[in-house]
Amino acid sequence: MSSEKKQFALLEVAKHNSSSSCWTVIHNKVYDVTKFLNEHPGGEEVLLEQAGKFSTGAFEDVGHSTDARDMLKDYYIGDVVEADRENDKSSEPIKTTPTAPESDSSSSLMGYVLPAVAVVIIGIIVYRFLTGNQ
Repeated sequence: MSSEKKQFALLEVAKHNSSSSCWTVIHNKVYDVTKFLNEHPGGEEVLLEQAGKFSTGAFEDVGHSTDARDMLKDYYIGDVVEADRENDKSSEPIKTTPTAPESDSSSSLMGYVLPAVAVVIIGIIVYRFLTGNQ
């Protein structure tokens, strides 16, 4: 048995655009989702609209769960040939792991300094007003 992945031209994928044979391409990987049509939570129409073509954008726009992404492995049949590959950076998988915001020490310092300066200025004004010094 060969360990090479099967390669498909987009013209071949395009032939599989019906409920009897439904293929789609997500991140340059070809999936035969024919058996999944009746199980898809969004309905088979959603998959049939993307049949026979690149559907990375539509797949990512929905925000599929980690479980849905893992299920793709069950339907994977090969890759798109190099010449037909989608190269759009917007088609990269969306990261599902939350990241902490970067800390900017200068802005957090200003968060303390500015209020402190304002309190001192207000204190001086109030002191002068109450003591009658001008």
